[in-house]
Amino acid sequence: MDLSGNNLCGVIPEQLADLSALHNLNLPRNHLKGRIPDKIGNLQSLESLDLSINELNGTIPQSITALTSLSSLNLSYNNFSGRIPSGDQMQTLVDPTIYAGNPYLCGPPILKNCSGNEPTNTPDETKQHNGGLENIEIFLATGLGFIVGLWGVYDICVNRTYKPNIPNLKSAALLVRIANLKPVP
Repeated sequence: MDLSGNNLCGVIPEQLADLSALHNLNLPRNHLKGRIPDKIGNLQSLESLDLSINELNGTIPQSITALTSLSSLNLSYNNFSGRIPSGDQMQTLVDPTIYAGNPYLCGPPILKNCSGNEPTNTPDETKQHNGGLENIEIFLATGLGFIVGLWGVYDICVNRTYKPNIPNLKSAALLVRIANLKPVP
Protein backbone atom coordinates (compact mmCIF):
# COMPACT_ATOMS: atom_id res chain seq x y z
CA MET A 1 0.00 0.00 0.00
CA ASP A 2 1.58 3.27 -1.14
CA LEU A 3 -0.05 6.42 0.23
CA SER A 4 3.03 8.62 0.08
CA GLY A 5 2.69 12.38 -0.32
CA ASN A 6 -1.10 12.46 0.08
CA ASN A 7 -1.26 15.08 2.87
CA LEU A 8 -2.70 12.49 5.23
CA CYS A 9 -2.99 13.75 8.79
CA GLY A 10 -3.87 12.33 12.18
CA VAL A 11 -2.58 9.15 13.77
CA ILE A 12 -1.77 5.82 12.17
CA PRO A 13 -4.91 3.74 12.82
CA GLU A 14 -4.43 0.64 14.98
CA GLN A 15 -6.70 -1.29 12.56
CA LEU A 16 -3.95 -1.08 9.93
CA ALA A 17 -2.20 -3.85 11.85
CA ASP A 18 -5.13 -6.17 11.04
CA LEU A 19 -4.01 -6.30 7.37
CA SER A 20 -1.92 -9.40 7.99
CA ALA A 21 -1.20 -10.04 4.28
CA LEU A 22 0.21 -6.54 3.72
CA HIS A 23 3.68 -6.65 2.14
CA ASN A 24 4.48 -2.94 1.74
CA LEU A 25 3.35 0.02 3.79
CA ASN A 26 4.57 3.35 2.43
CA LEU A 27 3.28 6.48 4.16
CA PRO A 28 6.14 9.00 3.71
CA ARG A 29 5.72 12.75 3.15
CA ASN A 30 2.40 13.11 4.96
CA HIS A 31 1.42 14.86 8.20
CA LEU A 32 0.95 11.82 10.41
CA LYS A 33 1.29 12.45 14.15
CA GLY A 34 1.40 10.39 17.30
CA ARG A 35 3.12 7.07 17.83
CA ILE A 36 3.64 3.97 15.75
CA PRO A 37 0.91 1.56 16.93
CA ASP A 38 2.19 -1.26 19.15
CA LYS A 39 0.24 -3.71 16.99
CA ILE A 40 2.62 -3.01 14.07
CA GLY A 41 4.30 -6.30 15.00
CA ASN A 42 1.19 -8.17 13.82
CA LEU A 43 2.08 -7.44 10.17
CA GLN A 44 4.08 -10.66 9.81
CA SER A 45 4.18 -10.44 5.97
CA LEU A 46 5.46 -6.86 5.91
CA GLU A 47 8.64 -6.56 3.86
CA SER A 48 8.87 -2.77 3.51
CA LEU A 49 7.86 -0.05 5.98
CA ASP A 50 8.39 3.64 5.15
CA LEU A 51 7.07 6.23 7.63
CA SER A 52 9.66 8.89 6.82
CA ILE A 53 9.06 12.65 6.71
CA ASN A 54 6.04 12.79 9.01
CA GLU A 55 5.47 14.19 12.48
CA LEU A 56 5.48 10.92 14.38
CA ASN A 57 6.89 10.90 17.91
CA GLY A 58 7.48 8.78 20.97
CA THR A 59 9.51 5.63 21.09
CA ILE A 60 9.75 3.06 18.32
CA PRO A 61 7.70 0.12 19.65
CA GLN A 62 9.57 -3.05 20.58
CA SER A 63 6.94 -5.00 18.63
CA ILE A 64 8.61 -3.83 15.39
CA THR A 65 11.25 -6.51 16.04
CA ALA A 66 8.56 -9.16 15.35
CA LEU A 67 8.46 -8.17 11.66
CA THR A 68 10.60 -11.11 10.54
CA SER A 69 10.05 -10.47 6.80
CA LEU A 70 11.08 -6.81 7.02
CA SER A 71 13.95 -6.03 4.66
CA SER A 72 13.41 -2.29 4.10
CA LEU A 73 12.72 0.28 6.83
CA ASN A 74 12.72 4.09 6.76
CA LEU A 75 11.75 6.04 9.88
CA SER A 76 13.81 9.14 9.06
CA TYR A 77 12.75 12.73 9.70
CA ASN A 78 10.20 12.33 12.46
CA ASN A 79 10.45 13.11 16.16
CA PHE A 80 11.17 9.67 17.58
CA SER A 81 12.99 9.40 20.90
CA GLY A 82 14.57 6.76 23.09
CA ARG A 83 16.44 3.56 22.34
CA ILE A 84 16.16 1.95 18.90
CA PRO A 85 14.72 -1.55 19.41
CA SER A 86 17.19 -4.35 18.80
CA GLY A 87 16.98 -8.04 18.17
CA ASP A 88 15.55 -10.37 15.55
CA GLN A 89 15.05 -8.68 12.18
CA MET A 90 16.25 -5.27 13.42
CA GLN A 91 19.80 -6.65 13.57
CA THR A 92 19.81 -6.85 9.75
CA LEU A 93 18.75 -3.21 9.28
CA VAL A 94 22.11 -1.58 9.99
CA ASP A 95 21.98 1.53 7.77
CA PRO A 96 21.92 4.53 10.16
CA THR A 97 20.24 6.77 7.55
CA ILE A 98 16.93 5.00 8.14
CA TYR A 99 16.83 6.89 11.46
CA ALA A 100 18.23 10.26 10.25
CA GLY A 101 16.46 13.40 11.41
CA ASN A 102 15.44 11.95 14.78
CA PRO A 103 17.88 13.69 17.14
CA TYR A 104 16.49 12.04 20.28
CA LEU A 105 17.03 8.46 19.15
CA CYS A 106 19.98 6.50 20.48
CA GLY A 107 21.60 3.10 20.24
CA PRO A 108 22.85 0.99 17.35
CA PRO A 109 23.00 1.39 14.41
CA ILE A 110 23.38 5.15 14.98
CA LEU A 111 26.47 6.46 16.74
CA LYS A 112 24.65 8.15 19.64
CA ASN A 113 24.96 6.01 22.77
CA CYS A 114 22.07 5.70 25.19
CA SER A 115 22.79 6.94 28.68
CA GLY A 116 20.16 4.76 30.30
CA ASN A 117 17.96 7.77 31.06
CA GLU A 118 17.23 8.86 27.50
CA PRO A 119 14.29 11.22 27.11
CA THR A 120 10.85 9.67 26.86
CA ASN A 121 9.30 12.89 25.58
CA THR A 122 10.34 14.73 22.46
CA PRO A 123 10.42 18.54 22.49
CA ASP A 124 7.02 18.57 20.73
CA GLU A 125 5.47 16.43 23.45
CA THR A 126 7.03 18.63 26.14
CA LYS A 127 5.57 21.73 24.47
CA GLN A 128 2.12 20.17 24.68
CA HIS A 129 2.52 19.66 28.42
CA ASN A 130 4.19 22.95 29.39
CA GLY A 131 1.03 25.04 29.22
CA GLY A 132 1.67 26.50 25.78
CA LEU A 133 4.39 29.00 26.66
CA GLU A 134 4.82 29.93 23.02
CA ASN A 135 1.19 31.18 22.99
CA ILE A 136 1.95 33.44 25.95
CA GLU A 137 4.91 34.89 24.06
CA ILE A 138 2.69 35.69 21.08
CA PHE A 139 0.10 37.40 23.30
CA LEU A 140 2.80 39.42 25.07
CA ALA A 141 4.30 40.60 21.78
CA THR A 142 0.85 41.51 20.44
CA GLY A 143 -0.02 43.38 23.64
CA LEU A 144 3.27 45.27 23.59
CA GLY A 145 2.70 46.27 19.96
CA PHE A 146 -0.82 47.47 20.81
CA ILE A 147 0.49 49.60 23.70
CA VAL A 148 3.20 51.17 21.52
CA GLY A 149 0.58 51.92 18.86
CA LEU A 150 -1.75 53.54 21.39
CA TRP A 151 1.12 55.59 22.75
CA GLY A 152 1.82 56.91 19.23
CA VAL A 153 -1.84 57.86 18.70
CA TYR A 154 -1.95 59.53 22.13
CA ASP A 155 1.20 61.48 21.34
CA ILE A 156 -0.26 62.70 18.05
CA CYS A 157 -3.69 63.62 19.46
CA VAL A 158 -2.91 64.96 22.92
CA ASN A 159 0.55 66.42 22.57
CA ARG A 160 -0.11 67.71 19.04
CA THR A 161 3.32 66.72 17.77
CA TYR A 162 1.71 66.31 14.37
CA LYS A 163 0.17 69.58 13.30
CA PRO A 164 -1.06 69.97 9.76
CA ASN A 165 0.22 73.08 8.04
CA ILE A 166 -3.09 74.92 7.51
CA PRO A 167 -1.67 78.07 5.83
CA ASN A 168 -0.01 75.97 3.13
CA LEU A 169 -3.29 74.12 2.53
CA LYS A 170 -5.08 77.47 2.03
CA SER A 171 -2.38 78.60 -0.42
CA ALA A 172 -2.69 75.37 -2.37
CA ALA A 173 -6.46 75.74 -2.59
CA LEU A 174 -6.08 79.32 -3.85
CA LEU A 175 -3.58 78.21 -6.52
CA VAL A 176 -6.00 75.54 -7.72
CA ARG A 177 -8.77 78.14 -8.05
CA ILE A 178 -6.48 80.49 -9.95
CA ALA A 179 -5.39 77.67 -12.26
CA ASN A 180 -9.03 76.90 -13.02
CA LEU A 181 -9.69 80.47 -14.13
CA LYS A 182 -9.63 80.91 -17.85
CA PRO A 183 -8.89 84.14 -19.64
CA VAL A 184 -11.90 85.91 -21.14
CA PRO A 185 -11.68 86.00 -24.97
